[in-house]
Amino acid sequence: MKPVIVVHGGAGRIFKEREEGCRAGTVRAALQGYGVLKRGGSAVDAVEEAVKSMEDDPHFNAGCGSVLNEKGEVEMDAIIMDGKNLDSGAVSAVKCIANPIKLARLVMEKTKHMLLTDQGAHLFAQAMGIPEIPGEKLVTERSRERWRKNLEPDFNPEDFQKDLGTVGAVAIDSEGNVACATSTGGLSNKLIGRVGDTACIGSGGYADNHSGATSTTGHGESIMKVVLARLILYHMEQGMSPEVAADAALDYMKTRVGGLGGVIVVSKAGEWAARFSTKQMSWAAVKDDELHYGICAGEKHVKSLDEALVSASEGL
Repeated sequence: MKPVIVVHGGAGRIFKEREEGCRAGTVRAALQGYGVLKRGGSAVDAVEEAVKSMEDDPHFNAGCGSVLNEKGEVEMDAIIMDGKNLDSGAVSAVKCIANPIKLARLVMEKTKHMLLTDQGAHLFAQAMGIPEIPGEKLVTERSRERWRKNLEPDFNPEDFQKDLGTVGAVAIDSEGNVACATSTGGLSNKLIGRVGDTACIGSGGYADNHSGATSTTGHGESIMKVVLARLILYHMEQGMSPEVAADAALDYMKTRVGGLGGVIVVSKAGEWAARFSTKQMSWAAVKDDELHYGICAGEKHVKSLDEALVSASEGL
């Protein structure tokens, strides 16, 4: 099996001044994840590496750069899933760690549970030796400014949650195993303790070697109502291609509950898709040593892997 990785940096509206940073960040994450696969690493290793890269990038709403809750604090959710055995690990409402995706993987591999939250996740992180960092280190000026604006009495609800940037990755490795990973800071000015789709298996992501893997982004409550990630794989199990399955599921979510979002998908045969019903979604994919990437509907740039590696080192 030829390895494939697809990543997203969040669906929604990406302001012009942030487009290049988001484009470069998703490309960098895809190249790093693909490097893991080319060295013989597993799909789980690859998606963790890709998501970690974006958690460390302040352009995205995950890790450093996460939006703030109503109290002005960062609370993060993450999930990872192994399609070989359907093992999954997730964390929700976690604070003061740089990479929630690493903690989610430890939940998957070191516990009998699938989801740890808040204080329990914090205690588990301590037990696993995950370094604790000051919460302020995760807060960017952009997130702080958004939080302040959303506290104003005349804020526009329509603009309330745009330009956020949940991150995710899906991959298939040379052994034919698939995996997914998703990480987010959630909704800006959310209620303390709010958990969205990202940490919920079947909503924020799903991976099964029998069909494929997907990671989602968009309006979390809508995604949860239709269990979007699993719905896409169900459509693929009925014979749809990744692209058709993604479009069908996104259309159902829009017509049934009025929710918009985006998805990345890889099938058990290595076919992939990046689809969205929002205005934009930053995404990148690598297959057959070829990089594909874009942000706007219909936008698709293609480069050879060698060219992409040079460009990434110089900045797109």
